[in-house]
Amino acid sequence: MASYDLVVIGTGPGGYVCAIRAAQLGMKVAVIEKNATLGGTCLNVGCMPSKALLHASEMFEEAGHSFAKMGVSVSAPKLDLPAMMNFKQQGIDGNVKGVEFLMKKNKIDVLKGTGKILGAGKVEVSGDGKTETVETKNIVIATGSDIARLKGIDIDEKRIVSSTGALSLDKVPGSLLIVGAGVIGLELGSVWHRLGAKVTVVEFLDRILPGMDGEVAKQFQRILEKQGFAFKLGAKVTSVDTLGKTLQAKIEPAAGGAAETIEADVVLVCIGRVPYTEGLGLKEAGVALDNRGRVEIDSHFSTNVKGIYAIGDVVAGPMLAHKAEDEGVACAEIIAGQAGHVNYDVIPGVVYTTPEVSSVGKTEEDLKQAGVAYTVGKFPFTANGRSKVNQTTDGFVKVLADAKTDRVLGVHIVGVEAGEMIHEACVLMEFGGSAEDLARTCHAHPTRSEAIKEAALAVGKRAIHM
Repeated sequence: MASYDLVVIGTGPGGYVCAIRAAQLGMKVAVIEKNATLGGTCLNVGCMPSKALLHASEMFEEAGHSFAKMGVSVSAPKLDLPAMMNFKQQGIDGNVKGVEFLMKKNKIDVLKGTGKILGAGKVEVSGDGKTETVETKNIVIATGSDIARLKGIDIDEKRIVSSTGALSLDKVPGSLLIVGAGVIGLELGSVWHRLGAKVTVVEFLDRILPGMDGEVAKQFQRILEKQGFAFKLGAKVTSVDTLGKTLQAKIEPAAGGAAETIEADVVLVCIGRVPYTEGLGLKEAGVALDNRGRVEIDSHFSTNVKGIYAIGDVVAGPMLAHKAEDEGVACAEIIAGQAGHVNYDVIPGVVYTTPEVSSVGKTEEDLKQAGVAYTVGKFPFTANGRSKVNQTTDGFVKVLADAKTDRVLGVHIVGVEAGEMIHEACVLMEFGGSAEDLARTCHAHPTRSEAIKEAALAVGKRAIHM
């Protein structure tokens, strides 16, 4: 029987990063993966393929609508969807091979099959018609999440699709109905809208991007509507009739009232994700779950069973790959006797649309609810030199600081490359920096990042360029 210091179940960003850090710390490590390729949802059917399609579709739209005004004359672009899907697949394959290389480099054994915990120190691996049991001092559950399903609506991944199916449609739908106005719905909606689909988004709440700053969500919704998105907020999809040539979706107001029917070629259901614990043997092993099916852990990622830990989407907190990665590193360090730690107050979130939306720390709603006195500094990209000359002026930067100490509590950005710009705020907040620190840091000119400096200056009511 093979014996290890650590066995990690799942090779998504949390699992494979945890395994690498543990190997770096001198442990003998194995990972268990039930799918044919490593990398989990993120690399195979999530973050990475969606970013490839977002980039490719953005280039397609740029060529069709923006080149001429810059003096670049090209004939109308033609879409070759199979070639675009091949571009996406090349990116997936490259990243998957990268993870395989990292496993070999760090001498981590890859066990192909489904992992089942038999109790502390023992994991059963079943695959290819055979079963083996491995012994280990420690187990990390990093099985991630699965799509959340809508009652009464069956996903066939052809006409009624999840995010997985929406990444591999064989033709551009004439009309796409998206259920859920969260990050995934808006990103995939952007892809197919740019390629020619008419997009309608239905959201149960009265706003898009639940959890993000309210002002940011409102302005971003207006930008998407200007692009051609249609929104039905405070509404729910109760059924989808699949009998006809087109789908007939029944929409009802969330608060009750008269229903309406919307026709669509494809319906994308993306109402969130749920922790994946199926077949892990957690109940039999005595591992406790919370009321939402997540693995319960303490502040050191330990479950109630000694030697069994859990990280990533399968535990509480934002379902983000980078949160899982940081937890993987911290968990491996704790197992090795070090002081691993994750600062949950400084975890950025990004929506990779055009423009992008990014945020870190508290929203205005969070601060109001907590009764924290705060100051706000805002700066629009319409007043930023680089954005003006590039004619990419949609959006703004918002800095929230503690009214007494001036410590930055949250930063929110709508704008081109917002996902790259958010990180100076992350670094500042990690070191407990103030709006004044940010305002007095020299920023290169001309850059979009100057808008962050100006928003920090605006906290003290002294922005220069507005």
